[in-house]
Amino acid sequence: MFNIVLFQPEIPANTGNLIRLAANTGCRLHLIQPLGFSLDEKSVRRSGLDYHELTDLTVHEDWQAARDALSGARWYAFTTKASRVYTEVSFQSGDVLLFGPETRGLPAEVLTEFEVANKLKLPMRPGNRSMNLANSVSVAVFEAWRQNGFA
Repeated sequence: MFNIVLFQPEIPANTGNLIRLAANTGCRLHLIQPLGFSLDEKSVRRSGLDYHELTDLTVHEDWQAARDALSGARWYAFTTKASRVYTEVSFQSGDVLLFGPETRGLPAEVLTEFEVANKLKLPMRPGNRSMNLANSVSVAVFEAWRQNGFA
């Protein structure tokens, strides 16, 4: 299946939704620290992250640790700064779908590690800033999964 990577996520409800998405689609979810919330049991329950036991969830100490752990995979960075639309890619099992934090997106130093072909965007109406993180990840995951016959 696919690897969803959240770079320094800030909002527990978005991550909770994505834990549920990963559990229901068979994706692996990776969180890169620092996180904007706690993953302790009390916080997890309060934020609706109760699907965490059904999800393959890994927390990485930093960006480099995540890159090392998923080396050899094809990486795609989702950003409003991309010129390529996500539907132009033929996704394969094991691909990494990288998303930035809710308030600022992926930092420039991360984006510089990606070729233009590996920076993807979701189309939006002109003048709009961005979409909700959980919604964006869901759109990308379901397209990748659809391309692979929902296997």
